[in-house]
This record gives sequence, structure tokens and C-alpha cells, in this order.
Amino acid sequence: MQNDLQDKCGIVGVYSYDESLDVASWIYSGLYTLQHRGQESAGISVLKDGRINTHVGMGLVSDVFNNDLLDILNGNVGIGHVRYSTTGDSSYENCSPFVEHKEDIIISMGHNGDIVNSEILREELKASNHEFKSTTDSEVICHLIIDEYNKDHDVIRSIKSACSRLIGSYSLVILINGVLYAVRDPLGMKPLALGTNDDFIVVASESVAFDSLDIDYVRSIEPGEILAIDNGEMTSYYLPREEHTANCMFEYLYFARPDSIIFDKKVYDVRLNVGKKLAEEYPIDADVVIAVPDSAIPATLGYSRATGIPYAEGLIKNRYVGRTFIMPTQKDRDLAVKLKMNTIESVLKDKRVIVIDDSVVRGTTSTTIIKMIREAGAKEVHLLVGCPEIISPCYYGIAMATKEELLAVDRTNEEIRDIIGVDSIGYISIEGLVESIGTPAEDLCLGCITGDYPTVIPPELEDKE
Repeated sequence: MQNDLQDKCGIVGVYSYDESLDVASWIYSGLYTLQHRGQESAGISVLKDGRINTHVGMGLVSDVFNNDLLDILNGNVGIGHVRYSTTGDSSYENCSPFVEHKEDIIISMGHNGDIVNSEILREELKASNHEFKSTTDSEVICHLIIDEYNKDHDVIRSIKSACSRLIGSYSLVILINGVLYAVRDPLGMKPLALGTNDDFIVVASESVAFDSLDIDYVRSIEPGEILAIDNGEMTSYYLPREEHTANCMFEYLYFARPDSIIFDKKVYDVRLNVGKKLAEEYPIDADVVIAVPDSAIPATLGYSRATGIPYAEGLIKNRYVGRTFIMPTQKDRDLAVKLKMNTIESVLKDKRVIVIDDSVVRGTTSTTIIKMIREAGAKEVHLLVGCPEIISPCYYGIAMATKEELLAVDRTNEEIRDIIGVDSIGYISIEGLVESIGTPAEDLCLGCITGDYPTVIPPELEDKE
């Protein structure tokens, strides 16, 4: 459910073969297509004559940048970042890319993911006289790389050594001394794609960033890969490999745009498969099937095609309402949902309605939406969910909820049904989800639905839950 889940960031790196061609406007376009991955802040760093020029700010990409700023950001190689905060507050000091200039290293970095041992590492670095300007885990990675670089000035060894100390998820775009690096953690939790054409080499969180730039999708950056882009050449180095990967399953269900390719798979096709699997697992006699827009629309189409039940737009999303702040009363929270969503009575009145959503976390938004559908005159309301029951928090970059806030913890489906106010509720099975994605379960991160995490979780974090 959209109000219950937020992802961390979107990142872009662009290298132009033409040294006279400034890449800032191209990075801007890439970030614009990744706006769904973060709406709190945006930033761009570009390299020119050994100097990194950076501009960051709070708000949407279009709020932070204008043509005059883009004209000032000169250089043929650069990186960009859009942020939603998970580790670190939403503030100007935490905007990315981060830039550090220490002696003979200049570094700028954008990060998607979450480092679960970042506070431990931060305290160790502080003890070694590293000073921090932000509260984010991204800056911790910067300082780790600088600390290692100071030993022998070997960039690749420095990145490898810094990454060896990280526990968690990370896809990185980094500028170090004029070279662009793209890095994915050895488990490949977060997506990062590579694209090229005759003019550019581009890396981005999702392939959709390539489409606006007329860039051809090449492949996913491999788990554990360090791709160095320098003087028009690409060279790959590798962190120690893991036996399995741990692709985040929520990227497929919710975070990525449906027109993207992530982990070398088409997101739209996966979501269609989810709808077909829901139809197989929950054949319900109904008059109409509707989606909670937007991420559940492909699954709803898949369900409709598999069952023959007509698909209709019973809920319309107001796309001009930004993030709503925390409301103090349930009445206010209901109003916030209604600002973002409205019903079409003619679609719902006197109908047996199936509602499909990508996930249910706390259940508060679901409850309000179901209430709206009943008030529009629906005779029956059945909720089908494209994600299994969420029973554990996420530690890898999704601002989800504490365990005690999760609706499915220690509750039966019947209890959940009554809380939300539907006639029935059905969650896709874990096996059905895995089959829909088409990746073996051992190569997916399913921690939030199984409680079995792909990395060690520090006890102090588990204790918080």
C-alpha cells in the first residue's frame, strides 16, 4: 500500500565520450524518470578539469534545478541522486551526492540502499578523527573509502576494502579523481543497470532512465561488480562473490516503474504474472475487479484476463498530491487518503468487487479505501494482495514499519479481514510470488515475509523492533 512503504533513492551516472559535451541536463532527465524512487531531495555532481561541481536541494528534481543551474554544472562525467530518507533525517545536510575533498582524493557519491551497521562504522571513523556533515549511511561509505585510499592510493582496493566492512544493501555511483564507478553489493539487493549509445555510457537504478535519453539497455550491473568507466573504457572488478543473490522482491511489486527492466527482468511482466497467480489461488465470483493505483494495475489486468472478470477503474488517483504529513486523528488520516484517491460510484454501486493491491503493511490505508468503496455502494468487497503477509521489518532501505505495527503479525486472515472491513482477503503465497518473479527463492530477499534475512542483523537493531 503506497502510504505504508517508501524506498530509499534513485541514482544515475553519465559519462560522455565527447569531453566538450556537458552531461548535467542528461543526468537531470534520468533523475526525472526516477522521481518515484525519492521525492525529498535531489542533487547532481559533475567533473570538470579535476574539480567536482555539485548542486543539491530539497524537493522534487524540477524544484531543485533550472536551466541556469544546469548550464553552470559543466563537465562530461557526473552522477545524480534522488532521495527518500531511511537512515538519516530529511534535511538539507543529508542531500546527496556527498562530496569530500581530502588531500589528494576528491570523491562524490550517490547511494541506494541501507547499511545496517552504519552507526557502528560511524563511531569507529569518528574515533579516527573523521568529521561528519550528515547523519546518513552514505557519508559513512565515503569516509571508509577515503580512509582506505590514504593507505596506498589504490582506488579499486579502497572500494573493495570499504565494501568488505559493509553489512546491508548498496548500489553506488561514485566519482573518484575523475573516474566514474558503479558498484553493487555482493548480494545484489538493489538494482543498477548499464546502458550505452554512441555518445554516452549510463548507469541507473532502473532502465526507464535510459529511455528518455535514447540509451540502449545492455545489462544489469552484476552483484559484487565494480564497474570503472574512464577515458571511454569500461573495466569490471569484483568483490568476493556470495553463493546466492538476494534481489529485493519489493522492487518488482512496488518500487520500480512497470516500464523498467530490473535485475534483467521486465517489471510489467512480473506484475502480470502476480495477477494470474492470484486468479489461480483465489478464484472469486465477482462482477468487477479494480486496482489500487498505480502499482497494482498490471496485476489487476492479469487477474482480469485469467478469470474473465471485467477490469474497471473504480479508484482514481490524484497525481498532483504530494506526500501528506502525519495526521493526528483517524478522521484526518482518512481525509489524507481521500485527497489522493477517489471512487467512481457507477463502477462500484451494487457490484461484487475484487480489489487488488500490491501489499498491505499497517493496513490503515487499506481500511480507509475499503470504507470508501463500501460507501460508494459496493455489495461485496474482496481484497487480494500481490505480496504475502509482511511479518518482519526491512533493514535494507525500505521505510516500512516496526514489527508491532505490521498488521499481519500474530493475526489470522479472518482477523485481518475484519479489521480492514472486507468480505474476504487473500494474499499471494510465497511460492506463487517466487514463481511469478521467475527467480529461485534462494536468490531473492524475502526477509520481510519470512523473517529470514540474507545478512546478519546487529542485535541492537533487532532489539528496537
